[in-house]
Amino acid sequence: MNLRLDALVTEKIVSARFGDAGAADIGGYEASGGYRAIRKIFGQTGPKDVIEIVKASGLRGRGGAGFPCGLKWSFVPDMDGPKYLAVNADEGEPGTFKDRELMLRDPHQLIEGILIACYAVGIEKAYIFIRGEFDAPARSVNKALAEAYEAGYIGENILGSGFSCDIYTHMGAGAYICGEETGLLESLEGKRGHPRLKPPFPAIVGLYGRPTVVNNVETLSNLSHIIERGADWYAGIGIDEKNTGTRMYCVSGHVEKPGLYELPLGVTLEEIIDGHCGGMRGGKALKAVIPGGASAPVLTTKEIREDKIRMDFDALARAGSMGGSGGVIVMDETTCMVQAAQRLALFYEEESCGQCSVCREGTGWVAGIFSRLENGRGIPDDLGTLESIDVNMRGNTICVLSDACAMMFGAFVKKFRSEFEAHIEGGRCPLGSPYPA
Repeated sequence: MNLRLDALVTEKIVSARFGDAGAADIGGYEASGGYRAIRKIFGQTGPKDVIEIVKASGLRGRGGAGFPCGLKWSFVPDMDGPKYLAVNADEGEPGTFKDRELMLRDPHQLIEGILIACYAVGIEKAYIFIRGEFDAPARSVNKALAEAYEAGYIGENILGSGFSCDIYTHMGAGAYICGEETGLLESLEGKRGHPRLKPPFPAIVGLYGRPTVVNNVETLSNLSHIIERGADWYAGIGIDEKNTGTRMYCVSGHVEKPGLYELPLGVTLEEIIDGHCGGMRGGKALKAVIPGGASAPVLTTKEIREDKIRMDFDALARAGSMGGSGGVIVMDETTCMVQAAQRLALFYEEESCGQCSVCREGTGWVAGIFSRLENGRGIPDDLGTLESIDVNMRGNTICVLSDACAMMFGAFVKKFRSEFEAHIEGGRCPLGSPYPA
């Protein structure tokens, strides 16, 4: 395996056109090599061969769990009747802002990726489910779709290939739960965004009861490059054969240069913070990092500075966290961890769909306890109560929102317990963080 882990000199893939003002227009996209990949597969590559190419590339989903993309496609049965692709562009995870930029700056790259996926799986209708607040990205995508239809890249008998495909956009209503794939499908069908029991999985019973592929924006944006440059090229980027390619890391918080960074899978958190983001803001000490959006358990300074945790899917899993959505939230020594946990708990309470009592009631209990702790009214029993809630909230609900909340606060309490105890014992924040009015 050709390891390319010099993160300071990294070839950009999905963000390569971000500096090109004309990339969002079809003329600029074509001038930079756009739509060559779809022309290539129409003339030379069968659908099943495309699936095998994507499998060989090692591409894993960039939206959450990191499931192998080609393998997911292969689960869709070869059967008569409609099949669908649902594009998850409902980017509601706190700390994450990559899909928004991909849609805004390079929408044709997404469209070409959708066409490749649909061709590979035999899909003739695709839906892009866009977060309700994303007005500008939605306008960019809709403009690109109109251009692609006019140029003959979408619609009937695309480029004379015999393959037909239509692509539609659908605006969500700002519900975080619709980022869960089956909640998204329910919303697409005009229902409340309540996640479904699994199995059956969407690949078998998805949109309108038909086989459905659900892929993230960043995942699909990689496909044209894999087809154009080959599976071996893509597999040669990253740390190992299970963590290939690059990842968009959304860095926010207490760093000198927050922003969106495309880096190889396997780069360390320390390299991201010190090498790319200019170090900690104001020269303050690092205290903690959430590595993959609000759902990913927090990591400590020791794990980052001494253990040198890498930002690939498997290394983060071994550390008890996850890559999630790629949202890297950096906190310095002035951060009150009780307050940070409280804000996240309030988010989960607000965004629980209420379908499962464990989640509906559990997130409310957690938010209430953290608010009491942060306001200086905590009692010693609160930490024991949180530990009992943690156990009961995991593995007992239809989707993983409850699990995500439990993983979040469980890691905060375990790794920063002394700070929680200090709030209880002193009746105030020892760091001097202001209590809400």
